Amino acid sequence: MMNSAIVRIVDLCARYRWTVIIAGTLLMVGTAAFAVTRFSINTDVESLIANLPWHERQVQLTKAFPQKAISAVVKAPTAENAELATNALAQALAKNTKLFPLVGQPESGDFFERNGLLFASPSEVKQSMEGLVNARPVLSQLAGDPSLRGVMKAISFAAQGVQAGKIKLDQLAGPLSLAQRTLSDVLSGKPASFSWKELLQGHPLPANQLRHFIEVQPTLDFTALQPGREATEAIHRAAADLNLQNKLGASVELTGQVPMNDDQFSVIRHSAVRDTLTALLGVLIILWLALRSWKIIAAVFFSLMVGLAATAALGLAMVGSFNLISIAFFVLFVGLGVDFGIQFSVRYRSERHDHPDLRQALRSAARKAGNPLALAAGATAVGFFAFLPTSYRGLSELGLIAGCGMLIAFACSITLVPAMLTVLNPPGETDAVGFKGLAPLDDLLQRHRIAVIAGTVLVVLAGAPLLMHLPFDFNPVNLQSPTSASVVTYRQLQKDPETTGNDAEVLAPSIEQADAIAKRLAELPEVSRTLTLSSFIPSDQDQKIATLKAASRSLGTALNPAKQQPAPSDQETIAAIQGAADALSRITGNQKGAGADAAREVSGSLKRLASADAVVRGRAEAAIVPPLTFDLDQLRKSLAPEAITLKTLPPNLVRDWLLPDGSARVQALPKGDPNDTNVLRTFATAVLRAEPTATGAAISYYESGRAVTTAFIEAGILALIAIAILLFIALRRVTDVLLTLIPLLLAGAVTLEICVLDGLALNFANIIALPLLLGVGVAFKVYYIMAWRAGKTGLLQSTLTRAVVFSAMTNAIAFGSMWSSSYPGMSSMGEMMALALLCTMAAAVLFQPVLMGRPRQVVTTPEPYPLREAAE
Repeated sequence: MMNSAIVRIVDLCARYRWTVIIAGTLLMVGTAAFAVTRFSINTDVESLIANLPWHERQVQLTKAFPQKAISAVVKAPTAENAELATNALAQALAKNTKLFPLVGQPESGDFFERNGLLFASPSEVKQSMEGLVNARPVLSQLAGDPSLRGVMKAISFAAQGVQAGKIKLDQLAGPLSLAQRTLSDVLSGKPASFSWKELLQGHPLPANQLRHFIEVQPTLDFTALQPGREATEAIHRAAADLNLQNKLGASVELTGQVPMNDDQFSVIRHSAVRDTLTALLGVLIILWLALRSWKIIAAVFFSLMVGLAATAALGLAMVGSFNLISIAFFVLFVGLGVDFGIQFSVRYRSERHDHPDLRQALRSAARKAGNPLALAAGATAVGFFAFLPTSYRGLSELGLIAGCGMLIAFACSITLVPAMLTVLNPPGETDAVGFKGLAPLDDLLQRHRIAVIAGTVLVVLAGAPLLMHLPFDFNPVNLQSPTSASVVTYRQLQKDPETTGNDAEVLAPSIEQADAIAKRLAELPEVSRTLTLSSFIPSDQDQKIATLKAASRSLGTALNPAKQQPAPSDQETIAAIQGAADALSRITGNQKGAGADAAREVSGSLKRLASADAVVRGRAEAAIVPPLTFDLDQLRKSLAPEAITLKTLPPNLVRDWLLPDGSARVQALPKGDPNDTNVLRTFATAVLRAEPTATGAAISYYESGRAVTTAFIEAGILALIAIAILLFIALRRVTDVLLTLIPLLLAGAVTLEICVLDGLALNFANIIALPLLLGVGVAFKVYYIMAWRAGKTGLLQSTLTRAVVFSAMTNAIAFGSMWSSSYPGMSSMGEMMALALLCTMAAAVLFQPVLMGRPRQVVTTPEPYPLREAAE
């Protein structure tokens, strides 16, 4: 009945060819216009997962403590410049409340400038204060004259101390070397900076003191492909307006969920267009190799374009907008949808060789290919529709769109292709269509079919233990372009255990319970440290405050002189520079050693500075004096701290950890390499065992990996069951259903075994290839089982194998274009699909005919009855 209906449809479309073509053209134009005007991508990655318990906990935590989706990393050559740049940029961003509702400095700003010393150990505070008290004369000079003149006088004062025997010349080696580095940059015209904190500590400062963060919660536009683009551009624009690079040598790098997603979407946008065009070009080339006629190619290509436009429009009508997974249907449709057109066209070429009349060839092709095409389309669509019940929305929507797309592609193949072929009237075929050269291989495989079957099964079973080691990479960062600026910054931060970003978090009812949870989690061997709001209350405050107050009494008059000297003239500055140069020359004499060498170099540089023009001295002043005034102000603040309590913590900091209703946040950081998936998995499972209500990035990555894996397993099982039921309804024999599905299952097993051997890990993107293997594979298997049931022999050399091979090649081209994508997620998807395609084609072409053996009834001559003239 189905076959008769298809024959009538083909014949009707051939008769009313112009009506069909015009209708198809109008459909293509109309649906394309609809798709273009309604096209949108929902870039909210949170919406890809249904509301599972762990996801709801993450949403609840995010609502309670909004995540600062943009981290602006401000770096500078010195600690002072880094703080100055961070403060300036944070203040500028905070003024734009519409675009940046929340702006915070998690580890810098006035609070930490005033109370930073309280977070050091008592011994460190005592040592620092003793050094400052000993340097009181120099501090007094600098505080009374914070200018380049005052700095030169401080150098002269230090030289006098060497002459008086109060200090040794080698003790000045470090400070003088630091000064020489700055002077050398100034004199050579390079960006110059000077760190008084480095001078005070006597060694280069760690990276975390040269870098500060501004955490920003932006207003996002999810209707745009890059929802945070306006916010990220505004941050860069603010940094440029402040001239941070030229004034302070500061750079601003952005990372976090928003910049990383925006970079990813940008790559996907450019890659998707290129990949689709590459797939179309590749399909045209393969179509030429398969069909050898531009007229036939035009018919298939027209059918493909109408189907693609119609599917895109229907998809948008059904789901509203594509997501980051369903957007892949464009390439998939090109690769899979063209299969039906190729099968029908190759069948038509074969029939045209036997039937010179075009209409008769079309009817004969429809009789022989109708049932297999319908069954293959139905099985493929059912395989995609099996995605619908899964909790992974990205996969579910792709299944809905692709399933409908397969039915549309089939409909276009039996309507538009015959109509176009009738109009274009390609010439008849002079030679038989097929692979006659494969006849010896066909005969060899059939003669040794038992050995081939047994050998194949044994090889697959021998590789089965490999499946226990199949890795799944659930870190979504690994799917992003490693060269994008946000990912590069993220990777750099991950090297620091304090800034990995892969943490676990718990929402506790109170601060007391939060502290108890933090204490319990801190005892886990997988946890490096835990944080709550209480972590920002230093210990031993009384002892440290007493030390600071004692130092304040000694340094008060030095840091707060009754009168400051007026700003010097250039001549006064020159005189002070020359005086410092002469003082250093006097103390070096004929001495040797690091101190003497450094003094000579600085003396020479100072003489060059004194004889240079005023612009050069202005650069020296800009490099040395602003950090001096900043450090003096910070020192004055830090010598008068107040005891830190929960009530005196900054409101912005408290809001990040404690809600008005008393709910508190707990953060736990992993121990080990945060980029290692095994480390994160171990960390997440350990935290969840200790605290089942935990969430956070590490937990979400782990749980989403489990959710997606479960979704694909469910989809695979549902697809197999649905396909098996459909095949049983069509074939009416359990053995025939098994003969169709066993090669498909073997192809899937081999695909995964090769993945283990090749080191190709499954991830959120490429795992989609496995259910797709069912859709592609079952179509190939259906063609062979239908030909075998019709009594056809020599399948390897048949027209069918030619159609399957070229159809597989079009799929390979489409998926290969994804493999070459600059987006790692898409590339891994293409690689996995190409591998799965190779395995399923080999199973269909080489293994399934051997598994089936000789037909139950061999047909040597064509029979007129449609059901007996099944596909080759």
